[in-house]
Amino acid sequence: MCGIVGIVGKSNVNQALYDALTVLQHRGQDAAGIVTSHDGRLFLRKDNGLVRDVFQQRHMQRLVGNMGIGHVRYPTAGSSTSAEAQPFYVNSPYGITLAHNGNLTNVEQLAKEIYESDLRHVNTNSDSEVLLNVFAHELAVRGKLQPTEEDVFAAVTDVHNRCVGGYAVVAMITGYGIVGFRDPNGIRPIVFGQRHTDEGVEYMIASESVSLDVLGFTLIRDLAPGEAVYITEEGKLHTRQCATNPKLSPCIFEHVYLARPDSIIDGVSVYKARLRMGEKLAEKIQRERPDHDIDVVIPIPDTSRTAALELANHLGVKFREGFVKNRYIGRTFIMPGQAARKKSVRQKLNAIELEFRGKNVMLVDDSIVRGTTCKQIIQMAREAGAKNVYFCSAAPAVRFPNVYGIDMPSAHELIAHNRSTQDVADLIGADWLVYQDLPDLIEAVGGGKIKIEHFDCAVFDGQYVTGDVDAAYLERIERARNDLAKAKNQAVSAIIDLHNN
Repeated sequence: MCGIVGIVGKSNVNQALYDALTVLQHRGQDAAGIVTSHDGRLFLRKDNGLVRDVFQQRHMQRLVGNMGIGHVRYPTAGSSTSAEAQPFYVNSPYGITLAHNGNLTNVEQLAKEIYESDLRHVNTNSDSEVLLNVFAHELAVRGKLQPTEEDVFAAVTDVHNRCVGGYAVVAMITGYGIVGFRDPNGIRPIVFGQRHTDEGVEYMIASESVSLDVLGFTLIRDLAPGEAVYITEEGKLHTRQCATNPKLSPCIFEHVYLARPDSIIDGVSVYKARLRMGEKLAEKIQRERPDHDIDVVIPIPDTSRTAALELANHLGVKFREGFVKNRYIGRTFIMPGQAARKKSVRQKLNAIELEFRGKNVMLVDDSIVRGTTCKQIIQMAREAGAKNVYFCSAAPAVRFPNVYGIDMPSAHELIAHNRSTQDVADLIGADWLVYQDLPDLIEAVGGGKIKIEHFDCAVFDGQYVTGDVDAAYLERIERARNDLAKAKNQAVSAIIDLHNN
């Protein structure tokens, strides 16, 4: 889960890139970066931290140029060091920078090929740097002093042939233009749009449509699976399907949790999808407990609010805001350690006792991953005087790791892995637990005006759409992703950073 943006403008794009990244900040709070191009030179600023902290006025003044790309990151594997902040850069050919949202499942093979066959050096553990070097190599073999759109699209085609996984990419070819492309399964989202100025048409590529809206760009459309868009520095737009057998299988968890509700992904309104999630949950509750005794429905801020509101409406039960959120605490799901997650929940939320005292409360969250957060929240509800605490998840039980760019933990850290619904209810302390059924979630997201036939639902059903994920692969990522490994990586990185400083 990262956020990417690229802009080809008619004047300096530094402020527009900054504004777009602040809108995409929910997609990554670990690091941020911007690179611009002017007169054949690159200007780069990236570091760990939020957008507002990474970019000061002195940095913005140096980011000159009418073309640039940006990135907000959270770590999908390994450590969270400034060395892995994006965009990444290679000087050959032309000088290429790249920012990436997603994860390559064949990165080990690619890293070996890059070293042994492409004769390129990779300096970090990031698969984004691997992806950059693959793209750069495929562009270099064209042997052109000045690349054309045909060369760019041919390079993207070869990237698709070599790379497996989920990826949405923006890359800048210094002095020539910006290219965006999406993996052949369309797992990760990417859109593009335009706005008209007195100087001419400007173009923007981004992870979510909301960033276009805020900056006054008109959404043209999503990139199709396997498709690439190339915008020259002069502002000419070219698109091309670069995959042999593309098939739209977007990540359904974007609609559950990752995306902002005011975004539109693959033609589907995230807000409307979440309304339908609440409606489906209400129907399930009415089937299972038509004589339920729920007094009030309370969302766990913020992602679940839309589903909770529709759930309450369909049940004919009061909807209340029972928790006040401290908006200066990051998303606990993506915090690196269990201790940090536990500590942050109490700092992040505070219960309004008036809404809990003596009531049967239905709490609604977007999903249950580790169970750390909801367990503490249920305890907070009891301490506030709730008579019974029920818990509703807008998503089905998360039982399997994500391998396409969301840093969901290894299987043994997932509270629902190899456990029944009642087991999970007992562990989190809920008097009653209701999960969304997967067919209902698919219908909620893909059953609107825009019909999507297939989604990546691997975190729920273990069916990985790229077809290359087996038990051995999952064992490897489990070793790489467990909290202990991350803690060790961060400790080593801290020592290295201290030594370097």
